[in-house]
Amino acid sequence: MSDTTVTQLDDLPTDPPLGALVTANPGVARVLEQFGLDYCCGGQTRLTVACMEAGLDPDEVRNALAKVAIDDGVAWADLEPVELIDHVLAVHHAYLRDELPALDQLANKVASVHGERHPELIDLAATVAELRADLLPHMAREELALFPMIRQLVAADGETTQGPTAADLDRGPIASMRIEHDQTGRLLERLRSLSSDFDVPADGCASYTSLYQRLAALEADTHLHVHKENNVLFEAVAGL
Repeated sequence: MSDTTVTQLDDLPTDPPLGALVTANPGVARVLEQFGLDYCCGGQTRLTVACMEAGLDPDEVRNALAKVAIDDGVAWADLEPVELIDHVLAVHHAYLRDELPALDQLANKVASVHGERHPELIDLAATVAELRADLLPHMAREELALFPMIRQLVAADGETTQGPTAADLDRGPIASMRIEHDQTGRLLERLRSLSSDFDVPADGCASYTSLYQRLAALEADTHLHVHKENNVLFEAVAGL
């Protein structure tokens, strides 16, 4: 991690899209998360517009962004589409396949112990189950259909009479994936709301604490995951 502060506010347009900020320096994702600004599904929204819609002072957000150190160790923004697919599979899909079943089990355990005093845990456990039921098939559709089509398109240099074109992908499977990403975002928002921003109550046990910490980590990872697909991979495919 460099000791210098972020420079993308100077390098990017005066009012950059949220997604471009994170692509330029992934470290700013944490700041946007803290302000409740959606940089993944809302990655095309410009900073000033996003702040106004959220009732935030754009200058306050800019000042916070300017204090974030540049993350020199993250190179995924420079990956070619096929390399980025491999990165998403290894980093995000593998994580979700391991974590979602474990979180589903933990959420039910915590709800069974604390649900009488904290009834919101019942809804929270149901939402975790819904997120699992949505994301696992979603990832399978990417792995079995969309990603192979992108690989085929890249191998053909974007010029093929056999198989879909970039425009076909953008109108079809990519458009569907974006809609499903929006649904994932809504489920993550519901989890944050039900958990009062992952704030463990005074009577919460170690399992309760672990659940909320892991849900917060899942939210952060999934936001970055969706950003890489929506605002980097899919945009690169559209340009083929």
